[in-house]
Amino acid sequence: MKISTKGRYALRMMYDMAVNDSGSAMPLKDIAQRQNISIKYLEQIVILLNRAGFVKSVRGAQGGYRLAHEPEYYTVGMILRLTEGSMAPVACLDDEVNQCPRADTCPTLFVWEKLNDAVKGVIDNITLRDIIEHGQEITIDYNI
Repeated sequence: MKISTKGRYALRMMYDMAVNDSGSAMPLKDIAQRQNISIKYLEQIVILLNRAGFVKSVRGAQGGYRLAHEPEYYTVGMILRLTEGSMAPVACLDDEVNQCPRADTCPTLFVWEKLNDAVKGVIDNITLRDIIEHGQEITIDYNI
C-alpha cells in the first residue's frame, strides 16, 4: 500500500490547520508556505475536505479555511479514506461484507484480513490531536 501525495498533503494540511489555529480562518497561501506545498495542489485538496465537512471556508478579505471540528475528532483513517478511497489491501475487503465468491474457500483470505485489521487499527486510532502531541515531543527532543 502506498499513500499518494494527495493523502499525505491532506494530512499535513489538516495538521497545519490544527496546530496553527488562532480561532480565525487561515489563507491557503499561509499553509502552502509553511508546509512547502503548491497552493494549486492545496486548492484541489481543500475542495474535498470542504465538501466532506472537514473544513469550513470563510469568504472575504479575512477569508480562508479552518477546521470544522476539534483535532481529536479527525482520525488519520478519515482523512486518508477521503483522499485515497478504500484502505483495504485487497478488493474483496472493500465492503463491510465480503462479496467474493471464493471467500469461503480462499486459503489466503486470513492474511488479507489480518493486514486490513492492522492497518485499520493504526489509522483509525490516531487523531490529529495525537499527531500534534507527537510533534511537540519531537520539538522538545530537538531542544535538549
